[in-house]
Amino acid sequence: MDSIGREDDASTDKAPQNNLRPLYILKTVAEAAAPLSALEIGQALDLPKPTIHRLLQTLEDDGWLMRDLGGRGFVAGHLLRRLAANTFSGPGLRRERMAILQRLASEVGETCNISMPEGDAMVYVDRVETHWPLRIRLPIGSRVPLHCTASGKTYMATLPQSQLSRLLRRVTLTAQTPHTITERDALVAELKTTRERGHAEDAQEMIEGMIALAVPISDNLGRVFGTLSFHAPVQRLTLDDARLHLPLLTRTAAELAETV
Repeated sequence: MDSIGREDDASTDKAPQNNLRPLYILKTVAEAAAPLSALEIGQALDLPKPTIHRLLQTLEDDGWLMRDLGGRGFVAGHLLRRLAANTFSGPGLRRERMAILQRLASEVGETCNISMPEGDAMVYVDRVETHWPLRIRLPIGSRVPLHCTASGKTYMATLPQSQLSRLLRRVTLTAQTPHTITERDALVAELKTTRERGHAEDAQEMIEGMIALAVPISDNLGRVFGTLSFHAPVQRLTLDDARLHLPLLTRTAAELAETV
């Protein structure tokens, strides 16, 4: 303990105050474009090695941080992700966001959703239902697969190649319908197309008779943290007709990004 205390005293003025160090570590990891090692976090905050390792161990044990799949860097843990989702869904921000989402649903005429990634799934955090009696019910909190949904493919297409490769190694490409992409190479090709055109499509891949389109929502650092989508039964809307709403969907995603 004494040696740690002496090293703490030797840190420079730019290091955060002792009681704020865990918060600055979480902020540094949350803002990073890739997993950060203990050394990188310590250098960014000008904290001595024993101190940063002790704090990271505590944050990891408590669930605020976790190791990335390679085990060498730190990423947001389940508590930090939950905090971000709860903040995003807070009453003040949510009112503004729901007003935007309701306007989109009114113009498109179909159910519109905001989703966020959570582990190997996308979770619906906001939605506005269509007024049509024929609808697909996926309430807030529903978890849907990444590989066969427009929102999931949108998110996967934005991942760095190394992170995407690790994700694909652990995701099971289960067939939800006869249209689900279950071959890894075919999914990689689909994600490449998604990346190039800026949106993803679900052509009856998760639910037979349902199509969907999704676009990314980015934060102030340009990173994708969620998706905006709408879905509809094929009896009412074809994919070709759905694509006509893409300019509106993209503009609405940009408007939602300003609320973050």
